[in-house]
Amino acid sequence: MKNILHIDMNAFFASVEQRSAPVLRERPMAVVGSERRGVILSPSYEARAFGVKTGMMYHEARRMCPDIVLVPADSAKYSHACKQLIRIWERFTPLVELFSIDEAFLDVTGCESLFGDPVQIAVSLKEQTWEETKLTCSVGIAPNKLLAKLGSDMLKPDGIVLILPHDVPEVMEDLPVKDLCGIGPNLTRHLAAMGIRTCGELGRTPIDKLTARFGVLGERLHEMGLGIDDDPVVSLAEQDEEDARSMGHSMTLEQDCGDRSLIERHLLQLCEKVGRRLRRGGYAGRTVSLTLRYSDFHTFSRQQRLRRSVNHGLDIYATAAAILQGLTLEQPVRLVGVSVSGLERQMAQVPLFEDERKRTFTAEAMDEINDRYGDFTVTWGTLAARNQHERIISPSWRPGGDREY
Repeated sequence: MKNILHIDMNAFFASVEQRSAPVLRERPMAVVGSERRGVILSPSYEARAFGVKTGMMYHEARRMCPDIVLVPADSAKYSHACKQLIRIWERFTPLVELFSIDEAFLDVTGCESLFGDPVQIAVSLKEQTWEETKLTCSVGIAPNKLLAKLGSDMLKPDGIVLILPHDVPEVMEDLPVKDLCGIGPNLTRHLAAMGIRTCGELGRTPIDKLTARFGVLGERLHEMGLGIDDDPVVSLAEQDEEDARSMGHSMTLEQDCGDRSLIERHLLQLCEKVGRRLRRGGYAGRTVSLTLRYSDFHTFSRQQRLRRSVNHGLDIYATAAAILQGLTLEQPVRLVGVSVSGLERQMAQVPLFEDERKRTFTAEAMDEINDRYGDFTVTWGTLAARNQHERIISPSWRPGGDREY
């Protein structure tokens, strides 16, 4: 039997800010994506006591908690804190899989002779985390990742939950399917339409009935209802060795926008960020994808495959802008995203034509300056008046290498 830990840092962004600024401690506060766009990213537990939640518009948060302090996100600060945490986790096992910047899976199977049973390991890990970072976490312990993730959600903040194999049927029987990682609101609605609301009901539903409705996902849903998960913990070293499939960035706009020229300016900024990441990692890609989210949260993507691989922001922008021009905007846009996939390693070579050489050398010079002095220190005139707020953390963030940016 495997022993898997899921570490979930408690109110991570908010806790890091409170650690950095003593004046914020024991006060209701929240980290926000920008000073104007009203989305709460991480409320402190003092704010949660008033009903403030992640994803809430902050005019709602102010209505529930008039004294709440709003702090703009600082991704560099959270990245540094995460690196501190990883160094602690890797003392217990090399099998550390970063699930997000504030969550990780640890496979401690076979580590018992060194550190004690899984509960003792969790206690030691929490103690060292507090002593060295002044941050707290909740830990779920289970035979697999699915159940460990479930366990860490059961007792927050600062808790430890152990789910043993013989406990699984009882735990799953009345558990709402929405509580399982990987089952979101849309899937929850589809399952409810089939009369499936609990994991017990999901586990008893015949596989052929689920596959008829959800295709190959049906078998996986059946296993989830039974608490079965064979997905291994993949170490950071193994993750770094995997070939990158795509690189992208997205941003939530300061306000819902129907102005194409403004959307295109944001698009150029995103394309520049993606291009820099590609060049830094030595990649180029053939497929450019544009993602838009409307004000009603309807989200869709369109993509175009190119004849040659690109990693220059202007090339990416030309394709993304062409996709945008071909779309009829049915509503104001809330979020814009750009990604490049079909990646391959870019061989270092001098471009054949003079205009290409100039553009390549210009990009290299801009990269060198921006790497040294910060993003967009040197940029195109169109972006000179850009807002600074969107220094965001990519969902694929890693503590080093191509995914750190």
